[in-house]
Amino acid sequence: MPAPATGSAQTPVNPRSRVLVASLIGTTIEFYDFYIYATAAVLVFPELFFPSSDPTTALLSSFAVFGAAMVARPIGAVFFGHLGDRLGRKKTLVVSLLTMGIATFLIGVLPTYAQAGWIATALLVLMRLAQGFALGGEWSGAALVATENAPSGKRALYGTFPQLGAPLGFIIGNGLFLIIGALLPSAAGADPSQPSDAFVSWGWRIPFLFSAVMVAIGLWVRSRLVESAVFTKTQETGKVRKLPLATVVRGHWKQLILGTFIMLATYVLFYLMTTFSLSYGRTAEDAAVPGLGYSYTTFVLMMIFGVLFFAAFTLVSGPLADKYGRRTTLIWITAAIVVFGLVWVPLIGLGTLGVVLWLVLGFTLMGMTFGPMGALLPELFPTSVRYTGSGVSYNVSSILGAAVAPFIAVALWEAGDGSPWLVGVYLSSMAVLTLIALLLGKETKDISLDDGEDTSAADGTRPAAAVSASPS
Repeated sequence: MPAPATGSAQTPVNPRSRVLVASLIGTTIEFYDFYIYATAAVLVFPELFFPSSDPTTALLSSFAVFGAAMVARPIGAVFFGHLGDRLGRKKTLVVSLLTMGIATFLIGVLPTYAQAGWIATALLVLMRLAQGFALGGEWSGAALVATENAPSGKRALYGTFPQLGAPLGFIIGNGLFLIIGALLPSAAGADPSQPSDAFVSWGWRIPFLFSAVMVAIGLWVRSRLVESAVFTKTQETGKVRKLPLATVVRGHWKQLILGTFIMLATYVLFYLMTTFSLSYGRTAEDAAVPGLGYSYTTFVLMMIFGVLFFAAFTLVSGPLADKYGRRTTLIWITAAIVVFGLVWVPLIGLGTLGVVLWLVLGFTLMGMTFGPMGALLPELFPTSVRYTGSGVSYNVSSILGAAVAPFIAVALWEAGDGSPWLVGVYLSSMAVLTLIALLLGKETKDISLDDGEDTSAADGTRPAAAVSASPS
């Protein structure tokens, strides 16, 4: 029989409230920083940093830089995973948050293409890569802080708190853009779907500069953490690996592959529902590639309403995954994502009510699929390589899913003559790949996070029984 699911064999040294706040606030800040770039990539960056006579080309160029950060994320996962598995979770999380904060703040003071030419574009790309690099180390560390300190039977619930940072970061970031847009209204007769001249000139910089305040708060909270008993035990027993990446690739490559594809549908769904939908929703109905024609303010308010469901169902997914298992829960949710992709266009065709329903359903499914990942991916790996293994799986999936999703979606949107039906087919296809990975995987909810170290072989591998329990 597998060992009971516990955060550690000892009483957690961090108070539960501190664990939850520290895992939540850090990812909220990191996702806030990441998403304000995504919003600016749609609203102003094509004009300010990627000027082109063809608006679609400029938008695709902006999305390409958005995707570049996803490529940097696995590199960050390897770097911060190495630090986290060797030096500890706390120190690594502080460094990753500080890196993200500096990069985001510097974006807010960059010159534009009109002021500095290609140097401005190059600096934006560099800062974007730094953001991706930092986020590559953030998620897995925050998930480990939550799950390694979780009480028995509540690991998936605790694992949803770092996941909750994604919808909260989205709401804070886009809410701030809305406030700025309201304070800097467009001139009379201007296109309501476009930001005002003042916003394009300097207003867009405020959310990036404001990140410095949020980062300071996050650093203070995380500085009060101490290492989990699970990691401390690994240090005391001499189980720390000199090269965690080599160990995880050699001994846990199957878990790396499965974890990567288990995350695939989640990434594709989220970036279609945020980055792509913002472009599609704001594009005029009589444009060369027609969209829905909503004003920026109207559509973002609709999106924020949908993201509230994302947040709520992220928390709902935790108790379900604790009760029924991560694999079983995700199989049903992924099957629902397949269906959602196929009914995408009929929903939108119902008018505003249908668009709202599309956003609500999409973000609800996002919460249900994203929530259990905070527990499932860390559970695939032993303590000595958990930071590296979960981080690499999570962030390699970002290349296959998030890095290309907005780019592919725009191309398919054009190919469909303004109808996003091909975009829905793309989502369903990626969900099928995730469904296959889940069916090939095994249930992990009954795995003890500190049971793998003593059963590790000399070469760093683990027996199959220590990796996961029997399939549900």
